[in-house]
Amino acid sequence: MIFARDKSQMCNNLLQYAHVYAWGREHGRKVISMRFSYKYKYFKISRSTYVSFPLYVIAKVLAAVKLLPTASFKHAECDPVALEQKMLRHRHIVVSGWYVRYYDLVLKYRQEICDLFTIDKQFTEPVREKMLSAKGVRLGVHIRRGDYAVWKDGIYCYADEKFTDYIRQFAALMPGKDIDVFLATNDPSVTASRFEELLGTPGIRVHLLGGNAVEDLFMLSECDYVMGPPSTYSLVAAMYRDIPLCRMDQVEGDMLRLSDFKLFDYWFRRII
Repeated sequence: MIFARDKSQMCNNLLQYAHVYAWGREHGRKVISMRFSYKYKYFKISRSTYVSFPLYVIAKVLAAVKLLPTASFKHAECDPVALEQKMLRHRHIVVSGWYVRYYDLVLKYRQEICDLFTIDKQFTEPVREKMLSAKGVRLGVHIRRGDYAVWKDGIYCYADEKFTDYIRQFAALMPGKDIDVFLATNDPSVTASRFEELLGTPGIRVHLLGGNAVEDLFMLSECDYVMGPPSTYSLVAAMYRDIPLCRMDQVEGDMLRLSDFKLFDYWFRRII
């Protein structure tokens, strides 16, 4: 049995687990999530067999006293071949760290992974109801502030004006169509009225549902297109239905094109 362990935030944890799960699936090994046994319990996986807080504690203690071996992918300089050999040698092992990478296997078992991370209906149904009135093209916009104000010196902490400029450009790529913009943000100062004022464009409606992290994740996954800074959050949202995603840092000259919206497998291999 492989115990997948990591820290960081929800969608980082989800993708880290996806790599470990896919490797285990390919090698006939059962993979248990330690993180989703006690935190982010919004998903189907949290009700899976063996995914429980008591087993998490047992595995954590056994790893701490070195009765359970650990394959640590915590550093970019780690030796993935040696660590994989260690995983193959041990029947029971903890696998941790952000740098575990099995891209092809994740894509191979992607549908199973999406099923494991199906979001519980108590979070999805209210969002779906609120989105029913949107009859135009749905554009999900991820506005990441908070930790992004300091991460990499804030280069991806974009101002409202940059987002509205891109929204306006997107609308121009959809001539004759109304646009329903759905904002997902961790910045409590963001308001729909402020964005509508900055846009000043007929035919663009702005929605801020004010959901929690998993509700906004589902909201983005229900859109037709998604844009935002580089983030595993918008990447996971795009994963469920292979929604075209635009990473704003990759738009040349700030001139938006439809070709800037690419599918999950493209961005998945280009995680920062």
